[in-house]
Amino acid sequence: MMDWTTSHYRYLARQLSRHTLLYTEMVTTGALIHGDTARFLRHDPTEYPLALQLGGSNPQELAHCANLAEQYGFDEVNLNVGCPSDRVQNNMIGACLMAHPDKVAEGVQAMIAATSLPVTVKHRIGIDGRESWDDLCEFIEKVSEAGCRTFIVHARIAVLEGLSPKENRDIPPLKYDWVYRLKARYPHLEIIINGGIKTFAECREHLEHTDGVMLGREAYHNPWLLAGVDTEFFGRPMPISSRHDALRAVLPFIQSELDRGVYLSHISRHLMGLFHGQPGGRQFRRYISENAHKPGSGIEVIEQAMAKVPEPAGATIVPA
Repeated sequence: MMDWTTSHYRYLARQLSRHTLLYTEMVTTGALIHGDTARFLRHDPTEYPLALQLGGSNPQELAHCANLAEQYGFDEVNLNVGCPSDRVQNNMIGACLMAHPDKVAEGVQAMIAATSLPVTVKHRIGIDGRESWDDLCEFIEKVSEAGCRTFIVHARIAVLEGLSPKENRDIPPLKYDWVYRLKARYPHLEIIINGGIKTFAECREHLEHTDGVMLGREAYHNPWLLAGVDTEFFGRPMPISSRHDALRAVLPFIQSELDRGVYLSHISRHLMGLFHGQPGGRQFRRYISENAHKPGSGIEVIEQAMAKVPEPAGATIVPA
């Protein structure tokens, strides 16, 4: 979800659900240590609960960044061992680390020693060349022995040779039963399932077999889905009554970002899915696409785009 789950998207997501745990986009340890640390870790307190997702393999660097996560107020620090991008493979980051469970364990152990925050790992069920059930169990056992208690499992292998990151999200078949088997084999661990999940009905089915569900691209492209989460899974009332109210709640934040020099187009691209499937939704997206990039574009572009979507007179139905 690099370049997707930025603070601009997360602020919107938090208007829709107060209780969902949100994750940052993956940030490499090198960027945090050698780049603009404050910029990479910047977030609004309203985003909590919030996990920082790290990419890296050097134990000392991972430990340093885990400590930074605590200093900056994050609620969890997550090590990404699932990203199949060529950019990160070349630096021993992401899914290629599944071939090196001892190295992952060493990094996790260093992170746990450096912070009081929960340290979690997100990974695939395997990679090309290490895609057997025994390989997966070896990975889980070595990393859990290092102290990790929560594994977020994308139920596909990652094919590192021959498939693009996009193809890796679609072509390798989903094997949800493998994630179920992990929970059955390691009941003392928290196993959270991820990959291709789009509806609450699917979430409920997965929760019969696992401890949690992570939604990725569906929650980005159709963020209104999150508006039903608090009621459906936490027994709490919906925090917002309509898409229009959600967007209105984001406007002051957008203005504050504009005031500090952020271009509107860098913010507005994360709002495009809010009216997904609604009358006027296409006009909303088109108006923003045609106007947000123009010099001097401000909050009025969002307001005028929103006006193109008819506002419901009654209660808004939340997708189930």
